[in-house]
Amino acid sequence: MAAGGTLQTLERGIAVLQAVAASESGLRIAEIAERLGVHRAIAYRLVNTLADQHMLRRLPGGKIVLGSASLLLGLNAEGALRTLAGPIVQALADRTQATAFLSTAVGEEGVAVLTSTPKDAFLNINYRVGSRHPLTRGAAGIAILAGRGATEGEPESVTNARELGYSLTEGQLQKGATGIASPVPMPREFSVWQDLSIGVVGVGELDHDLAIKEVLVAAQELAWAAAQA
Repeated sequence: MAAGGTLQTLERGIAVLQAVAASESGLRIAEIAERLGVHRAIAYRLVNTLADQHMLRRLPGGKIVLGSASLLLGLNAEGALRTLAGPIVQALADRTQATAFLSTAVGEEGVAVLTSTPKDAFLNINYRVGSRHPLTRGAAGIAILAGRGATEGEPESVTNARELGYSLTEGQLQKGATGIASPVPMPREFSVWQDLSIGVVGVGELDHDLAIKEVLVAAQELAWAAAQA
């Protein structure tokens, strides 16, 4: 236990998160150890623990960046992502007359982090913030996987979505519902927001062609807004 009755391990874990958040492109284990003034083995265990909880994630080159769970912690506040993406998600809902959403990956699940319904709609699907489903089921999760690099043995739906720029599913998460989503090509400096997809879900007379067009536009709008932030 650290001085003043605080927990040293917790303090170190918070220090790791703060150090990684302050970096422009992530940190390596050795850099984290140096900044905390601890042995590399301790830094390695801290990173592993935080990565297991999806607070951190490792990039292919070995650098450590913030994970998607770090993003979810701030969703109840008016954070940067809500401010940035909220108007775009709402506009997408209004243009398509369908429920619009922004989703991210937490482990092997897709999680809705923002949702909006058309302002003048009579009936819409209730898609709650925090709704979860496997990444391999539903348009949002498939789009997130399509936004990553290709992997051996990936589902055909992911490969197709990567080629088209969007995923379209019918009845996978809710009977009679159609989901359309596109990965969001966020700037690399937004490392915590890399696994994002934006899309719509609707029933009945959803105009597929219009929805696909507007979802693709919304994905580019959000990426552009992030680049200007």
